[in-house]
Amino acid sequence: MNKTKKLIAICLSSTEEKNGYPLRRALRVAEELSSEATIVFITQVATPDIPTMYRSMEANNHRTLLQVLSFLKPDLLVRDTGSTIKEEVEAISRLVPASLHFDDFGEGGQQADFVIQTLYGETEHDVTSPIKTGIQTFLPDARCADLRSKRDRHVFGDPPRLLIAFGENDPGNLTFRSFRHVMNLQIPLNVTILLGKSYEHDASTLQMMALSRRNTTVKKAPHDFLELAAEADIVLCGGGYMPYDVACLGVPCIVLAQSTFESELRFPIDRDGFTHLGLGRKVKQSNLLNAIMEPLLHDSLRKRDVDRQLALPLGEEAETVFETVRYLLEHPKRAVPGKPLPDVVN
Repeated sequence: MNKTKKLIAICLSSTEEKNGYPLRRALRVAEELSSEATIVFITQVATPDIPTMYRSMEANNHRTLLQVLSFLKPDLLVRDTGSTIKEEVEAISRLVPASLHFDDFGEGGQQADFVIQTLYGETEHDVTSPIKTGIQTFLPDARCADLRSKRDRHVFGDPPRLLIAFGENDPGNLTFRSFRHVMNLQIPLNVTILLGKSYEHDASTLQMMALSRRNTTVKKAPHDFLELAAEADIVLCGGGYMPYDVACLGVPCIVLAQSTFESELRFPIDRDGFTHLGLGRKVKQSNLLNAIMEPLLHDSLRKRDVDRQLALPLGEEAETVFETVRYLLEHPKRAVPGKPLPDVVN
């Protein structure tokens, strides 16, 4: 008699947030486990970004999420919605036998059965703690290897190409702040500015500024950050997941943190091959312009930073991520209504 396939529910806040990385990570997990389990995506709003091979449902608040989980009765919940609260996760644990959270820094993360923190700060965890931390758990896009091989033949553009990207909504408007400084750079530069779908500010001001400067383009979403970053000579971006993508390609990169949280992350820093200028809202024009000029003027510094990026262990523990999902699927932590589990692991 064939065993019934187990069900994994993957919950995302949005398919667009954080440069699309949570969705890309979720699709990697789904692709890896799809032959072993049924995959259902749960998102706050309906989205065309999830492949039609997977079923998807909507849950735009905590109450609806509980209703969806009660209906689905998944064997495992993989959650990638940022920091969660304790009470919500406790309620979910009464419906779902096992849970895995990605990058959850809230009190709810402490209630999850396992947490994978690809983004990480100063906190050190005991080796026996159900938390896996580090850049090794980043899951690079499948295209990165091909894009990186093309960069082996990369030559500087004429003029050099600067890509400015601060994510889907850019609450601090670092796009405008940084471009206003770049306008004062007295060298030829090809500038591409990316605006996310949820950009919260007046795009017309940027458009007018771009029209006043040669070789300057403002691109509204949708756009392909990876493809554009691979073609750039320098990337100027926020913290979070963008530097991880850049490091997979090996591109000189300047980071402006969009929040105190980003500024306190331990990756990226200078030793990783990045120029991190701290909080973007506090950056001085002279520091930013000097950071742009350095890789253009000094081949040795540029090569050093690229070599450091490409030597990073990004993705080296991808299999650990998949095996953690498999383990929680096969060895649930508790019995719940509708899921009689005589072999629950304590």
